[in-house]
Amino acid sequence: MLEAILWGLVQGITEFLPVSSSGHLRVIPDLLGMEPPDLSTSAVLHIGTLVAVMAYYRRDIAWMLGGLGRDRTATSMVVKLAVATVPAALVGFTLASAVDRFQDSAPAVGVALMVTGLVLLFGGSGSVKRAAAEDLSLQDALIIGMVQAVALLPGISRSGVVITAANRRGLSPQESGRFGFLMAIPVIAGAGLGEFMDMGSGADLSLELVVGTVVAGVAGFWAIKFLIDRLARSGLRPFGFYCIGIGLVAMFFL
Repeated sequence: MLEAILWGLVQGITEFLPVSSSGHLRVIPDLLGMEPPDLSTSAVLHIGTLVAVMAYYRRDIAWMLGGLGRDRTATSMVVKLAVATVPAALVGFTLASAVDRFQDSAPAVGVALMVTGLVLLFGGSGSVKRAAAEDLSLQDALIIGMVQAVALLPGISRSGVVITAANRRGLSPQESGRFGFLMAIPVIAGAGLGEFMDMGSGADLSLELVVGTVVAGVAGFWAIKFLIDRLARSGLRPFGFYCIGIGLVAMFFL
């Protein structure tokens, strides 16, 4: 039970804070002398984080679905999110085995974590601050989607590099977070679905998994809230120092 709670906390917090969930799921088991979560645990925990982001942005989701085909702005937003999802989907389908091999190397994941840290420290802000994510162009959405595809590499924080890229394309930090987390919905759903398919018929939904999933959902919801509030005050730089620190640990001590 304690192990399920631990993985639920790790998944929920690191999925949304800009510190790389895949990197932490590689580093933390080695630091604690534990086995990483198996496929069934990882797949079910993704349900928790998916529910978390959908609950936090429930009004946006209801607006987009309700206005699809009727509200030009809502329809445009759905199209932009779809365009932004395409690069990650293509990379995920074609390079899944290479990504798995990369994750086998703790030093390689450490280097990727340090890259994330440098992006957060020096990515900077865009010169133009648009009022809302709806103002992004299709080209902007595609560029941000290409950045998200790079974040499939373990140790590269999806939320960190996507928020930085959206900020560079002109969105305010909070709107960058909003667009980035809405983009996360199909990615998280796809990751969970892929793991369920890999499990085949061997899934066993135990009480421990249910508890871990609830923990992941609650932790994920509050991680989103914390980060959006933080973006309004101090940006991502503190997380950059953290990523460099844990990246050094992975490189030289694991």
